[in-house]
Amino acid sequence: MTLLQVMPDDDPGRVLLRTRDHDRITEVLGACSVAFGRWPLRGAITPDTNPEEVLSRYRAEVDELCAREGLNLVDVARLHPQESPEWEERAAEARSTFLEEHRHTEDEVRFFAHGTGCFYLRLDGRVHAVVCEAGDLLSVPAGTRHWFDMGPRPEFAAIRFFENEDGWVGDFTGDPIARRFPRLDALLAPEGAT
Repeated sequence: MTLLQVMPDDDPGRVLLRTRDHDRITEVLGACSVAFGRWPLRGAITPDTNPEEVLSRYRAEVDELCAREGLNLVDVARLHPQESPEWEERAAEARSTFLEEHRHTEDEVRFFAHGTGCFYLRLDGRVHAVVCEAGDLLSVPAGTRHWFDMGPRPEFAAIRFFENEDGWVGDFTGDPIARRFPRLDALLAPEGAT
């Protein structure tokens, strides 16, 4: 299930809120102008499922969101674990790139068709760690400082929406804040585990 954990941006060890309640997550994020919703899942995504098939399954929702929000470009970002040093190197590089705080000039809109990833949103003196899972739709407002953790063994397929071709380009802040906060695997660890 989706998870929201809120912490002060200067005290990552202090948890202000931790919930898996969809309505509460929607309410808390909505108060920060972050849109959060769910789409029904349409079949399993496997390593053999191509991006066109993923988009085809969600065509009605994709077209409606694009029309409503003025989004012009759509693609699918995906990583599925493989047993090879090349994949492990590529996954580690992809993970480290997005673990640094950055922002975008347009909204960052993602639908998770498969797997898990965590968006860390720095808003109003707090960090909102939003662990998204299959079925989650998240829209992070333009200019929001954030980072993303796909975990130590990334597995996800996400439909990405853009207004412009370079909408995905990050403006990295250089602030090391992300290094102080729990990573995706720590957030998902059972209570009391170290």
